[in-house]
Amino acid sequence: MTNNNYSVEIIRYSIPAAQSAAFEKDYAEAAEYLKASQYCLGYRLIHGEEEPENYILIIHWTSKEEHMIGFRNSAEFLPFFNLIKPYYSNIQEMKHYNITSTDWTR
Repeated sequence: MTNNNYSVEIIRYSIPAAQSAAFEKDYAEAAEYLKASQYCLGYRLIHGEEEPENYILIIHWTSKEEHMIGFRNSAEFLPFFNLIKPYYSNIQEMKHYNITSTDWTR
């Protein structure tokens, strides 16, 4: 991504092994609503290797305000939220971050 003015939302989950497959399936379905949103620039769900109960969802939003107001008031939000709602109590962190100038990708 070349625009460094966007906001990055980090959501850390602790998901028991017995729920892992359902969690990934539900997020794959919910991600279609992120793709459809004009406010979402991209996302990635990563899974812990050393601690497999840990998941981190990284969502790139056009801005924090457009996420909190635009997306949450859009037609995509409610179906997205209904799919991930069962895992809401598993959230350990849900915060927005700004991009810094220290960034490199091969």
